Amino acid sequence: MPDTATQIPVTVLTGYLGSGKTTLLNRILSETHGKRFAVIVNEFGEVGVDNDLIVDADEEIFEMNNGCICCTVRGALIRIIAGLTRRSRGFDGIVVETMGLADPAPVAQTFFVDDDVRRKTKLDAIVTVTDAKHLLEFDRTPEAQEQLAFADVVLVNKVDLVDENGLATVERRIRRINPYATIHRTKRCGVDLARVVVGQDAFNLDRILEIDPGFLTEEHDHEHDDKIASLPLVADQPMKPNKFISWIQDVTQCYGTDILRMKGIVSIEDDDRQFVVQSVHMIIEGGSQRAWKTEEARQTRLVFIGRNLPTELLKQGFEACRA
Repeated sequence: MPDTATQIPVTVLTGYLGSGKTTLLNRILSETHGKRFAVIVNEFGEVGVDNDLIVDADEEIFEMNNGCICCTVRGALIRIIAGLTRRSRGFDGIVVETMGLADPAPVAQTFFVDDDVRRKTKLDAIVTVTDAKHLLEFDRTPEAQEQLAFADVVLVNKVDLVDENGLATVERRIRRINPYATIHRTKRCGVDLARVVVGQDAFNLDRILEIDPGFLTEEHDHEHDDKIASLPLVADQPMKPNKFISWIQDVTQCYGTDILRMKGIVSIEDDDRQFVVQSVHMIIEGGSQRAWKTEEARQTRLVFIGRNLPTELLKQGFEACRA
């Protein structure tokens, strides 16, 4: 039996595209709690953005691109965790942020089927962040249902965008999928972190085996909706501010129903700060953030994730915004 006193607790953050996982992760990394975390981030597509959306912190951050953490890069996850457990300087916890289309089952399975990982780590909790405004639409997808079903803790996020009747409907839907999870209502993932990470001891293997009897013994094949794809757009030149803002607003209004998620870091002409832009469907937000670091390439990187994206139109519009 593993020595539970020496095992590193692991929190798995799941949630559908645009639910607010990175917002929660930034709170974990930036608030004063005296704990040290290693962070593993998985993205959908070959151009990484999430790693640069994470706030500066003393924590060690590992990014896995161009593959789903529950599919092609699962071996990389095992290797990273095994490497972390061999560090002389220990961690209070490991946080694994999955991509929005990940099935949490094979991610959780990793902490039981690999002997070295099982001996040195302990799955503390699966935390699922949901978008209160879009949950009833997203939960028709198998990934969103799996994320809710496996959750130990659910954050119903963006509650400011939904009225009380809507929130009650959302919570009833969650309870039909998962009657056991602890539910917190949040705005911008504002929750006491002591109720979310490290020390929850909330993952219940017996309950998971009721949901999935083959959890420990079967390979979890996971196929994504082949209509969902990512479109990365990269430019080394800065963007003209008025052109870019007008274009990105038009794109989200015209194609927002098909855009599940858009996020990016933009280099704006004559501005020493990064411009960060994000959207879920037609809800878009953006603004100047931290200054570009001296050693950073001032590069614009946008990623669109959606169904039936008008790729050529998006590429042409993006190119027209270059200074």
